[in-house]
Amino acid sequence: MEDQFKRYVGKDIEVLYYTEKCTHSGNCLSGSPGVFDVNKRPWVHADGDTADNIASQIHKCPSGALEYIRKDVPKSG
Repeated sequence: MEDQFKRYVGKDIEVLYYTEKCTHSGNCLSGSPGVFDVNKRPWVHADGDTADNIASQIHKCPSGALEYIRKDVPKSG
């Protein structure tokens, strides 16, 4: 079965959130409050910080529930 995810699209980055993987550690909330805010809907604002900062914060997600697709980096090949 394929994992269910929600997609949050920004100008330079797309954030993918895999709901079933999330362990609610809160790393995303404390590290990037301009991007991740459970009190707002949608709770992910993919334009709330630079794509570099968002990607860096997503790498800190211990459960792997957050992934990203960069749109500001040219594809090679």
